Amino acid sequence: MVIIIGIISGIVTSLGLGGGAILIIGLTLFLGIEQRIAQSVNLIFFIPTAITAIILNAKRKIIKWKTAIPVIIASGISAAIGSSIAIQIETMILKKMFGGFLALIAIYEIYSLIKEGKKGNIN
Repeated sequence: MVIIIGIISGIVTSLGLGGGAILIIGLTLFLGIEQRIAQSVNLIFFIPTAITAIILNAKRKIIKWKTAIPVIIASGISAAIGSSIAIQIETMILKKMFGGFLALIAIYEIYSLIKEGKKGNIN
């Protein structure tokens, strides 16, 4: 089951769709791993997939480094702060926050599809 979750997460990540959410859900729901541990595994999972994506996209010359560098720096600082906060939050609250985040993403994606459909851009 772990390998299947990893494969699905890797495929979703390679498509740029955020495979971490799939990985966290798979680890917590199907394997019963605590949310905090699943998020830690997700961070470790992200390193090789991110490096692979950077190498491939850099070879294709589609990375805008002037945009990427400030985002990387801000994300690194925010990740350190967020990790410090997450360690202190109860698991149930962390689960609710993660679920809320996923719900917001779903609402945004549905809104985007509706908006694109009204423009006639969906086939």
